[in-house]
Amino acid sequence: MSMARTLETWLRERGVDYDLIPHPRTLSSRETADAAHVPPDHIAKAVIVRDAAGKFAMAVIPGDSWLRLHALGEAGGREFVLAAEADVDALFPDCEPGAIPPIGPAYGLETYVDEALRSLANVFFEAGDHLELVRVDGEDFPKLVPDAHWGHFSHEER
Repeated sequence: MSMARTLETWLRERGVDYDLIPHPRTLSSRETADAAHVPPDHIAKAVIVRDAAGKFAMAVIPGDSWLRLHALGEAGGREFVLAAEADVDALFPDCEPGAIPPIGPAYGLETYVDEALRSLANVFFEAGDHLELVRVDGEDFPKLVPDAHWGHFSHEER
């Protein structure tokens, strides 16, 4: 598999330049950062959540962090829980399981982005498979998540 078609179209339509960084197959953000030789806090990872009404949303946090569901709920004005893996797979049919690009609007999802990703020179994220990362300039990343809610939604791993 290669870059998800939805992501590729989204990048092109927004005129955002990107590089693809190949790496050996990995299964976690930490492994991906090590394999691709990028700082783990420069990887934007997607976490899919749902509310009581069954509406899905995406939280985008640094690769070395954990989602703070309470903070996300405060920002969204409702409680969220982590989405089931089967639901996540159905939302991203052009992606391998666990390799979701953190670009919720491309998939029609309300998106919450952690402020820690706003000031990076480069942002890296899954291309839709477990073999490539996308690199975009930090200034371009907000263009990929228009109408996102920005806030403090994560804490570092311990």
